[in-house]
Amino acid sequence: MESRSESSQKAVRINIRASERQKSVLRRAAKLRRTTMSDFVLENAVKAAEDVIAQQKLADRTHFALTKPQWEAFCAALDAPSRPKDALKRLMTERGMFDAR
Repeated sequence: MESRSESSQKAVRINIRASERQKSVLRRAAKLRRTTMSDFVLENAVKAAEDVIAQQKLADRTHFALTKPQWEAFCAALDAPSRPKDALKRLMTERGMFDAR
């Protein structure tokens, strides 16, 4: 949700192109939310962008603190035998495109 200061400081224009169908869907959704199409698009685009950034931060983490039960479950998963995968077995037995013919 944006603050009043963000709302009153909207000075930058963002232009995007959309198909008629996309515009219609956005207009309908904005109407259902009782907001303008611009506010609807901006609010949802910012939320999606923040989600992507948060996911990337998680992916970039190198340290994870685990409780003792979580650590034990993690170790058990690492120690468990792997399950055979038919697709991987096929891939490893097929000739590669750079293999001598």
